Amino acid sequence: MKIESVKENVNFRRAYHQGKSRVTREMVVYWRRNRLGVTRLGITVSKKIGNSPQRNRIRRIIRAGAAAAFEVFPKGFDIVVVARGRALSCKSTEIERIFRETFSA
Repeated sequence: MKIESVKENVNFRRAYHQGKSRVTREMVVYWRRNRLGVTRLGITVSKKIGNSPQRNRIRRIIRAGAAAAFEVFPKGFDIVVVARGRALSCKSTEIERIFRETFSA
């Protein structure tokens, strides 16, 4: 199943400023209810973390972890992930574990 994306900057900003968050060594997860009834995922990776192949690899790993943990995501929410430096050495199973700990509690 394909996960819809958060694309507009205004939606990222709303998640940052009005949403709830959880901080781990690998990433920061923000979530905020949207009015669409669809769960969307947005991923941000700063240029500080690495060159474009490294950043795209992190995005793929986060997307794979999110797809594996999709059933625990709350319905109708925008979920924004900000990757941190430690995400470079992560596997998708670690990302999946973080999502499950965040949203199943």
